[in-house]
Amino acid sequence: MSSSDSWTTSAPKYARVSAAEAVLADLRGAIERGELPVGDRLPSEAALATRYGVSRTVVREALRSCETLGLTRTRTGSGTFVIADHVPATLTVGNYSSQDLFEARPHVEIPVAGLAAARRSPEQLAELHGMLDRMLATTEPARWVELDASFHAAIARASGNRVFIDLQATMGTAAARQSETLNLIAHRRDAANREHAAIVAAIDAGSPERAQEAMTAHLVQVRRAVEDLLIGAPGAPDAPAP
Repeated sequence: MSSSDSWTTSAPKYARVSAAEAVLADLRGAIERGELPVGDRLPSEAALATRYGVSRTVVREALRSCETLGLTRTRTGSGTFVIADHVPATLTVGNYSSQDLFEARPHVEIPVAGLAAARRSPEQLAELHGMLDRMLATTEPARWVELDASFHAAIARASGNRVFIDLQATMGTAAARQSETLNLIAHRRDAANREHAAIVAAIDAGSPERAQEAMTAHLVQVRRAVEDLLIGAPGAPDAPAP
């Protein structure tokens, strides 16, 4: 058997990717190879959409993740500019860094999950089950990210603590940006769905201890996924998982 015959009969090694992921991968590669050098302004959304044969919505999703990775910055009215040729040591998500979220989320979302298990109303429990069902059913990445943010906000409301509700809302936009990037690059969606299901099951069972454990496990996996993206980045954080 020739080498080409052997190659033909072997299983191909490739991954099915979304349009936004393909666009992001191409942009990231061009930036890291220096084809799009630091200081350059990227083509307009319309031009990128034409280049890749995708919608402007797909381009925006890829550009948001490119900015989260610290490679570009979008300036309203001016365009999107390359600001680095490699992923830095931490992600920037909205007004915060991924490290900010690592440090803050456990102090909010873990006790929130425990309180939700103890205090949730039947209506709030039904809302959580409904959100979980919609996250499992949707095939649209952007819709899943919206539901993910709503899911965590609903748990905060079920806690009955107004301070925690406000703190969750403050973190919500940044957490959603981080979630969008993780789902685009790290393919976290299926694992996150399982983790969310465990949280809902514990809240349904009325067990604060199980709910806190399930939320802790979820946040640990989110942190590991972010740190995997940053492997090799100079000065990447090396703090223990929450």
